[in-house]
Amino acid sequence: MALSPAGKNIALDALGAAADFVSLHTADPGTTGASEVTGGSYARQAKAWNPASGGNLDDSNAPTFNIPALTTITHFGLWTEATGGTFLGAGPLSSSESYGAAGGTYQLADVDVSLT
Repeated sequence: MALSPAGKNIALDALGAAADFVSLHTADPGTTGASEVTGGSYARQAKAWNPASGGNLDDSNAPTFNIPALTTITHFGLWTEATGGTFLGAGPLSSSESYGAAGGTYQLADVDVSLT
């Protein structure tokens, strides 16, 4: 079944309404949300979305994460809750980021979800 542009936008808006939190991962989280960053003061962050348009859903905020020492991040994930909750999907970061002994922060911007 092919969705019309309007159908894609409705589906994406529903995803945006459910995907209230975003996570960071040290490897591809697959379909379960595996490999989420842990330790230090890392926590999932709230994510906001613009209305879907043209079969694309893009974010409207750029949350900042605290990254623990000696961590490499590679992917983001979408969740329904700040802890626990339901994993909704993931994607690769534009490039991996590695943090040394001091750890650091990472700002996640420009998350786009599309139905093509």
